[in-house]
Amino acid sequence: MTVAVLKIGGELVNEPAGLFALLRDAAALVRGGWKVAICHGGGPQASALQERLGLPTRKVGGRRITDEATLQVMKQALAGEVSVDLVAAAMAAGLPAVGLCGVSAGLVCARRRAPMVVSGGGAEPVDFGLVGEIVEIRTALIEHLWAGGFTPVISSLGIEPATQGPSCAVYNINADTVASALAAALRAEHLFAFTNVPGVLRDRADPGSRIPRLAADEARAAIADGVIAGGMIPKVEEALALLGLGIGAVHILGVSEGALAAEARAPGSRGTVLVAS
Repeated sequence: MTVAVLKIGGELVNEPAGLFALLRDAAALVRGGWKVAICHGGGPQASALQERLGLPTRKVGGRRITDEATLQVMKQALAGEVSVDLVAAAMAAGLPAVGLCGVSAGLVCARRRAPMVVSGGGAEPVDFGLVGEIVEIRTALIEHLWAGGFTPVISSLGIEPATQGPSCAVYNINADTVASALAAALRAEHLFAFTNVPGVLRDRADPGSRIPRLAADEARAAIADGVIAGGMIPKVEEALALLGLGIGAVHILGVSEGALAAEARAPGSRGTVLVAS
């Protein structure tokens, strides 16, 4: 039975037509015998809520600083608004979804990330606050839901089970990081990462320059030669790391009618598929 993880960004949840098309494809895969887990972020919703509350959104090198107030916002946006909206859309698409967060049953175990030097953040280590570093993915809850015919929809919060005191510590974690760790723990054959472009492009200004397939060595050469540039570099580097963990294929693709179904049937037909060399 084929196992797949879908990573969906919060910006896609704000696009009902595209989200519905994607989830309808996901429902078809599940009916065809696939086991699918969905991992989502919620950056735009969190930033909008912070603005409404009069809280500043602080980022360094594109990464959110998470203080106590920001963590409250992330809980409300991720495990609340985005999870509910995504599950409601999944139900409309015929996908029996269950909304979870990484805190549920200790699904995403994490510890507080140590200060680190990041690109765009200067020479000194940056303390990102209540941001988690994943130490373990416990897949039992996902397997239990699959056995019951349900599709888990997981938001990117994590928990530190060994915390001393009346409550376990909860951390904000990047959704790409959670999706990657989840795919590795589930030994997924496919990880589908949805972006605002149709795949890895030779020319960022030309959607028609999509590269259908990249072996790992070809991808590294494309980064070195500057063919892969900008924000696509970390996505491809993350994909390469996943391939090294044994995941069969990582697909980077945009959202359009039938894109997921077509890419699942014929990898590289609608996005870029990265595979081991």
